[in-house]
Amino acid sequence: MSRQVFEYALVRVVPRPERGELLNAGVIVYCKPLGFLGACCALDVERLHALDATADVHGVQRYLASVETICRGDQSAGAVAREDPGRRFRWLTAPRSTVVQPGPVHTGLTADPEEELERLVDLLVR
Repeated sequence: MSRQVFEYALVRVVPRPERGELLNAGVIVYCKPLGFLGACCALDVERLHALDATADVHGVQRYLASVETICRGDQSAGAVAREDPGRRFRWLTAPRSTVVQPGPVHTGLTADPEEELERLVDLLVR
């Protein structure tokens, strides 16, 4: 199978923006040619508490779960989940000034975007 262009962005937790510290907590992968949009999030609660002992862990976990739900197109995620995968990816990777933020979008080549998602999560998050 030939390799196709894909895009990805990290999902970062910035518990105290004034300190400029962040924690990678997930990856979103979009591959238009193969019709793939997926996310995998893995919050390291111990590392989050090391950055901010008062961080709202439950709130961050809910937000991360919603990223995965939106990528799956689950209707429980609201109107954005009914958009096509490309629009959902752009919505998820739009800059935000919240505790959970997307990182910059990067590109690569892959024959298997689902395998690429797991590789990136292992490399950049876990």
